[in-house]
Amino acid sequence: MTEHRRILIIDDERALQRVLQVSLHRHGFDTDAVSSGSEALAVLGERPPDLILLDLGLPDIDGLALLHEIRRRSSAPVLVLSVRNAQHDKVAALDLGADDYLTKPFSLAELLARIRAMLRRTGGSPGTSSVLQVGDIFFDAESGLVTVQGRSARLTPTEAALLRVFLAAPNRVLAPAVLLARIWGPDWRGDDHLLHVYIARLRKKIEPDPQHPVYLVTQPGYGYRLVPTGARERDDRSR
Repeated sequence: MTEHRRILIIDDERALQRVLQVSLHRHGFDTDAVSSGSEALAVLGERPPDLILLDLGLPDIDGLALLHEIRRRSSAPVLVLSVRNAQHDKVAALDLGADDYLTKPFSLAELLARIRAMLRRTGGSPGTSSVLQVGDIFFDAESGLVTVQGRSARLTPTEAALLRVFLAAPNRVLAPAVLLARIWGPDWRGDDHLLHVYIARLRKKIEPDPQHPVYLVTQPGYGYRLVPTGARERDDRSR
C-alpha cells in the first residue's frame, strides 16, 4: 500500500482550512490543520509533515518568526500562502527558508501543481547513489548536506534541487528560464527574482566568499555556471 504524504496546514481561516483539507484528501494527501503558531510547533514535533502550507497572518506569532522556528526544527519544504504581495515580504520569506510563495487568492489547481513540484524535488531517484561529487563539491542528497573543501552546510529542499541541476551540468551556462522551469515547473509564471534569491542563498552555503563567487558564477546576459574546481581556479589566477 502506498504511504500518503502528510501536509501540515497552518492558517487561521477555518473556511480555507476546510477547503484545503477536502481538496488535498481527494488528491491522496493526509493533512493536519492548525490555526496558530503554538499548535503548529506542537504538531511538527508529534507528526512530522512532508510539506507545510504556512499563512503569515497568525493570531499568536508573526508568520515570518514562525517560519524561522520551523526551519530550525524541520527540513520539510514550506509553501507560504499569504495576502501579502509586496516584493519585500516575498524576499523576507524566501530568505528565512520558504521554498515557494503563493499570493492569496489562488486557484486550487495552481496550489496542487506547486505542492507536487515541491514534493518531487524532495524525492530521490530510486537506484541512484545519494552522494554526488563534482570537483570540490560533495552533496549527500539523502541528508541535504553539501561539503566544499571541508566546509559543510545543510540545504533546504529547493536549494538542494537547484544544486542538483548545476551538478548535472558542470561548466555549462544555464539560463534563468531553464532553471526556473527545472525547479518550479514549466508552467511557472513568476519573475526571475525568486531564482536570484535562491542563487544568493546557495552561494552563502558553498562559497568561501559569497560576495565574490568562484563556484557558482554569473555569466552576464546568459545565466549561471557551476565551476566545480572554482577555488583552485581562483588560486591559479592569483599567482
